[in-house]
Amino acid sequence: MSEQDFGRIPRIGEVAPDFTQVTTHGELRFHEWKGDSWAVLFSHPADFTPVCTTEMVEFARRNKEFVDRKVKLIGLSIDSIHAHLAWTQNIKQHLDVQLPFPIIADLDTKVAQKYGMIHPGESSTATVRAVFVVDPQNTIRAMIYYPLTNGRSIDEVLRLVDSLQTSSANACATPANWKPGEKVIVPPPKTEAEVEQRLSSSYEKVDFYLMKRSL
Repeated sequence: MSEQDFGRIPRIGEVAPDFTQVTTHGELRFHEWKGDSWAVLFSHPADFTPVCTTEMVEFARRNKEFVDRKVKLIGLSIDSIHAHLAWTQNIKQHLDVQLPFPIIADLDTKVAQKYGMIHPGESSTATVRAVFVVDPQNTIRAMIYYPLTNGRSIDEVLRLVDSLQTSSANACATPANWKPGEKVIVPPPKTEAEVEQRLSSSYEKVDFYLMKRSL
């Protein structure tokens, strides 16, 4: 199988590929299921593996924080629905955690290929740890990829969602390490008139191209 067979990675700004697939919550069509909410679609390499289990548990424990932000979580791996159901029951039994979000059964790899989740250099039989943040218009707004060996930071996924939602709602950008409540970046000027307007404003100024403001 050639690398082309493993799917092209979608780009930021493109429409998130739609799909209809069986999940632990029944068959669903992605765009219809997410509706006008944000969504975080994330893949894990395999069921019944240690790092993936820690990630699933943490996503579940933090699920309300995503719900409060009007974000739906949905997981995926190249496993059968039977494996998913057995794994979720195992997690509930041994870790006392109920997974509140659906997990896509992608044994035929159709969804993984649509999202470019299989990286042959890492593994040709498992997905890498991909994260796609999709906005209410079904546009891919951000992507994060991790290797099989390293678990994700759920704190960073939440921070990224906060940043994206803030920049979308306020026509601004966010600086490095930004967290809610901190000042945001004013978009850089595009004309001389905008330069003058910014210089005469009450923004926190470093230079004409780098200014911050409070929301």
